[in-house]
Amino acid sequence: MTKTECVGDYVRLKGKTYPCTVSLTMDLIGGKWKAVVLYHLKGGPKRYNELRKEMPSITEMTLSLQLKQLEKDGLVLRKVYGKKPPIKVIYSLTDFGEGFIPVLEAITNCGNHVVSAYGEFIKSDCV
Repeated sequence: MTKTECVGDYVRLKGKTYPCTVSLTMDLIGGKWKAVVLYHLKGGPKRYNELRKEMPSITEMTLSLQLKQLEKDGLVLRKVYGKKPPIKVIYSLTDFGEGFIPVLEAITNCGNHVVSAYGEFIKSDCV
């Protein structure tokens, strides 16, 4: 029986070709921050400043770029309320983005296991 990911030599999504489904998935959520942003949105919609507070080590520019990329890829929805400043912008997971929650939980569980076994959890004031 052929595995689903082995049906073809390549996979394509939105006009972009990948060598395999793992490559496609890593393009969507890979890198240092994309999965972290998605993790913080899995609990529900958040404003930009709420995300910044939950991820103090990410720069404003990086967060903004990652949110734009996640929105472009269809994982995050950006909703703007109001027409003149101060406008309210809320970010949330799309249905497509919610499909990644099991992956995010697996990554979280793996990280928790590694730190529990080989590292340590520290408070930010102890760094």
